[in-house]
Amino acid sequence: MKDKKLLNAECLIDLLENRRFGVEYQPIISCKNQEIFAYESLARFYTANNDSIRPDLVFESLHSSPLSLFQIEYQQKKLQLSYAVNGHDIFVNLDQDSYFSCGVIGQKNPFLKLFKEFQKSKVVVELIENSELNDAIMSLAMIDDLAQNNIATAIDDVCNPQSMISTSVIQLVDYIKLDKFVIKNKKNRNFMLLVKSIIDYAHSTNKKIILEGVETAEDLKLAQQLNCDFVQGFYYRHLFKKVG
Repeated sequence: MKDKKLLNAECLIDLLENRRFGVEYQPIISCKNQEIFAYESLARFYTANNDSIRPDLVFESLHSSPLSLFQIEYQQKKLQLSYAVNGHDIFVNLDQDSYFSCGVIGQKNPFLKLFKEFQKSKVVVELIENSELNDAIMSLAMIDDLAQNNIATAIDDVCNPQSMISTSVIQLVDYIKLDKFVIKNKKNRNFMLLVKSIIDYAHSTNKKIILEGVETAEDLKLAQQLNCDFVQGFYYRHLFKKVG
């Protein structure tokens, strides 16, 4: 486990009360024609001095306070959907704990209602792949809830060395997002055999593959050679859109 210094209560209250957050939309690009397929909306947080705060640190700090976790995540999702780019699907990250922190499951879940009411385009809910069994169990319940309401899902961070792959979760999602670790380890033959197997499995079950961390033309070429469907990363920084 990484030793992280969590944010204190005063900082978290300031974030919530003064809405010190924004959103960045990163394009997801088709490997075949280089056209924008969708945008992923990413949470951004700031101090009173307008310095950026790592989103993972914010959410990890909030896990000990379910109500605050729900409040900030819900406000973030409202913001992300409000400014979503017209004409493109929108990927939104949602922590499993956030989804269930309000204590409501099914049609009355606030997140589910928010996604169902969104009319601009299709919403794809992106789950984080992590290393705890309980998270995988919650992921399955969340995917089932969303699928019953025709909301697509994606799994993030697949092949990240600090994540544990849940085969049950991978079977249920519509999109598999490969971590940038794939690009960094492209010369590792045994590892790449695993990556190719995941891609083959995805395509044989009508799922789409998104390779993250694409920063150069060489990275894009690798994605095309691997037969990925889409790519995402700083290679397309000029297409990023920011709010707040």
